[in-house]
Formats: sequence, C-alpha cells, structure tokens
Amino acid sequence: MGTRSLTRVIETYTNRNNKVVKQKLMTMYRQYDGYPSGMGMDLANFLESGEVVNGIGNQNHRVFNGAGCLAAQLVAELKEGAGNIYIYPINAKDCGEEYEYHIIVDFDTKEVTLKCFTIGYIDKKGNYVNKKKELYSGKPKGFITLVEEKVL
Repeated sequence: MGTRSLTRVIETYTNRNNKVVKQKLMTMYRQYDGYPSGMGMDLANFLESGEVVNGIGNQNHRVFNGAGCLAAQLVAELKEGAGNIYIYPINAKDCGEEYEYHIIVDFDTKEVTLKCFTIGYIDKKGNYVNKKKELYSGKPKGFITLVEEKVL
C-alpha cells in the first residue's frame, strides 16, 4: 500500500477590478511516495530547477511560461510509463490521499509558493482528527531545507 497524494497547480492573478482570482489548472494524483521526503521533495526540486516567465526569450535555463506550462512540464517530469501518476478532476478529494500539495503561481509577480498539507493527524490529546492541516507554506527552497533537517 502506498502513501497517496494529490498535487494541485493553481494560478492567481489580479483582474481588471483589482480582485485576486484563483484558478485551479490541474490536479495530479500520485499512488505512492506521496510523503514530504518523496513527492514533496520531487515538487520542490522541480520548482527550484526553473523560473516562471511571461514569454520565452533567450533563456539558457529551464523556464515555465506561466502556470499551464509549469503544470505540463511537471507531468512530463514525473510520469514514467503506466501507473503511479494520474491526472484527476480539478476538485478531486477523498481519493485516499494522506498528503496534499498546492503549487501556487502568481501571474503578476511570477512567484511560486509551495504548500504541503497532511490529511488526518493526531491532535495534542492523542485523538485522530480527519481534517486537512497545513504543514508548510512558502518558497520551495525552504521546504527542501525543512525536509533535509527532518522537520517535515
């Protein structure tokens, strides 16, 4: 039995009315190795390997031409034949996942935020709580540091 996870790619931008809009682009399901030192590190390392741009120029390094391009490259990076990685409906939930990751791409600033949640946890009284709890929110590099230090 594997450690399942969901990964959502979300783009945010400011519309003409100065309101921030969140747009879910993709949900990816991973059958196994979904824990922070598995899928979390795969995501963080992938995100650190390039930069978000708006338009392709003469870059000599990996670029993600917006959130949609980032999502497509992510699938290409992780998918190796049949199984393990699947594309699920945008609002998929209750898929047996133990972790959920959000990759949030701010179209306006080109900044990327990585969020990691656990689905179900033990509270301070020792009781199991069947809710989503945020474990991390910030830059991918910070996530890498916490996993390497065994904080996550």
